[in-house]
Amino acid sequence: QNLDGIAVTDHDTIKGGIETKKIAEGIEIIVGAEIRTDRGEIIGYFLQEEIKSRILEEVIDEIKSQEGITCIPHPYDIFRIYRLAPTKEIAKHIDWIEVFNSRCMLQEFNEKALGFALENNLEMSAGSDAHSLAEIGAGGIIIGSLEDLRGNLSPTIFGRKASLLNLLAAKLKKML
Repeated sequence: QNLDGIAVTDHDTIKGGIETKKIAEGIEIIVGAEIRTDRGEIIGYFLQEEIKSRILEEVIDEIKSQEGITCIPHPYDIFRIYRLAPTKEIAKHIDWIEVFNSRCMLQEFNEKALGFALENNLEMSAGSDAHSLAEIGAGGIIIGSLEDLRGNLSPTIFGRKASLLNLLAAKLKKML
């Protein structure tokens, strides 16, 4: 896939990112977690410690206390029951919003996220939301360096929709 780096954001834990960082060679690993809060999911990037709280405002504070970056993933994907509906108030406390997620079934979900990001002057991110090896690199951003992630991002976003076969395989695996 010619990736220089990936963010590993397991659900509610940084363990996967830490383990991946230990074994990865020739690729930058950003340790993160996709945390399910009382109001929906939020991603924290550049984490060193587990996030303890599940209250949205406290989770944001915990991420920021680690000098992490906050991101709302797949905010308009109606098929995600734990999506965090973005509001102008939440936008004041968030660093990024995911404007492309390769696992969004309908492009309009990504387009609505893009509109919200532009309207609220939020930095934009993209991701594959990979649940299998085949999905890694299906979506992401192109930047100059990791340091660019902490400034004005203005990334080039790339991606393709995940295949229906991969989505079904991930659902079946979850059911087993």
